[in-house]
Amino acid sequence: MPFTLAAPLHSELVIRKSRFIGCVQPVADRAAALAVVDALRVAHPGAAHVCWALMAGGQSAANDDGEPGGTAGRPMLEVLRHQQLEGVLATVVRYFGGVKLGAGGLVRAYTDAIAQALLGAALVPLVAQRVLRCAVPYALEGLVRRELAAAAGVLDEVRHDSLVHFMLVLPAPAAPAFIARLDDAAQGRVVWQPA
Repeated sequence: MPFTLAAPLHSELVIRKSRFIGCVQPVADRAAALAVVDALRVAHPGAAHVCWALMAGGQSAANDDGEPGGTAGRPMLEVLRHQQLEGVLATVVRYFGGVKLGAGGLVRAYTDAIAQALLGAALVPLVAQRVLRCAVPYALEGLVRRELAAAAGVLDEVRHDSLVHFMLVLPAPAAPAFIARLDDAAQGRVVWQPA
């Protein structure tokens, strides 16, 4: 089962005078990850490298940012993969200390920076979500809201027109039972719309 992180986590290592500032954090997609990386470059103008790895399904990527190929981004990505993380960005800001570490030393440093940040991480299981759209008479609005709360769903949008229109987000495994309960309780007065 894939997991994501509840909150960003940080680490800092000093290896042979080089400073490695690691961070792992949940991100929505590649665009959000690149925005974080750009902000780190602005916040650390004196850093030699801002390496990163993103584990986000089809948008996964790794970047060595000038370090020798395969010594930074790919090892960080492997740490995320080994921990079964999804929707997570790992970054390491390196301040060069004047002593070269060699390829093996770099792989260990970048791997350790991310592994240290992940120590004690609160992992959150990723559960697929399903979007549902429906419309009900005004008298049933309270029923929809109660059933949604009982199913651990989220009310994403509500619009009051001749009917009350809902856009709901629920854990995918709970959606069929939610639909059946609502249809039964509303005696067929729920109009389901394509999501």
